[in-house]
Amino acid sequence: MAQPDFTQLKKTASQIRRDIVRMVHACQSGHPGGSLGCTEYFVALYFHIMKHNPAFNMDGKGEDLSFLSNGHISPVLYSALARAGYFDAKELATFRKLDSRLQGHPATHEHLPGVRIASGSLGQGLSVAIGAAQAKKLNGDDRFVYVLMGDGEQQEGQIWEAAMYAPHNKVDNLIATIDYNGQQIDGPVDKILSLLDLKAKWEAFGWIVQEFEGNKIEAVITGLEKAKALAGKGKPVLNLMKTEMGFGVDYMMGSHKWHGVAPNDDELAKALAQLPETLGDY
Repeated sequence: MAQPDFTQLKKTASQIRRDIVRMVHACQSGHPGGSLGCTEYFVALYFHIMKHNPAFNMDGKGEDLSFLSNGHISPVLYSALARAGYFDAKELATFRKLDSRLQGHPATHEHLPGVRIASGSLGQGLSVAIGAAQAKKLNGDDRFVYVLMGDGEQQEGQIWEAAMYAPHNKVDNLIATIDYNGQQIDGPVDKILSLLDLKAKWEAFGWIVQEFEGNKIEAVITGLEKAKALAGKGKPVLNLMKTEMGFGVDYMMGSHKWHGVAPNDDELAKALAQLPETLGDY
């Protein structure tokens, strides 16, 4: 794999963050907080880590696959896909509008390139990713399957059924990541329903677990490359990726209040002033 161009990756992250706040502002609806917090993860995946083809074939044979379980952070997914060449970035202007392919939660019936599952009903993405990973094994396909989940999503029972299933069936081509920002829609995760020692829980279920900083592109790429090296040894891999909700926009950072609130005109201007335009606004 070629050495990462961190300067360019950081420019891409800045543009994606601009896209996110502009998309959510334009329709006055959506989820900017988690989208901003996970930007480096999507930049790392789509611009360095994954082998993927923007021409897009639904079965993804011979490619790495990525699934978004916490589908409410669709703005960051849509921007990453557009900037990676899956569709024209101008389509980002249709986010959450009637007849748009860019719905509030990703959906498949509109056939948007890069989207393989409808997501947003929390708890389901890990199960889907496990199925995709097993299918790759059955088909003799040696590529990886990635899935991103939220930390509040760990309160869903289906997550833990899947967590038991994957190690039991040696699904070791699976790399799962939890966006560990400590916030969910109603407040801090620890106050809503504490996850306690999440690392110990996943290890007890038979996963290889590592932790890394999620808002530094260098740390994310190092963490994902290490996850690939840990895979293939009979166990699935889980990354606890520590992020800050709203990262990159100072007044949004660290607060659950920006989980699902759109910025007004003044707030948009303040956000864009902190995020250099690097690839050209749509």
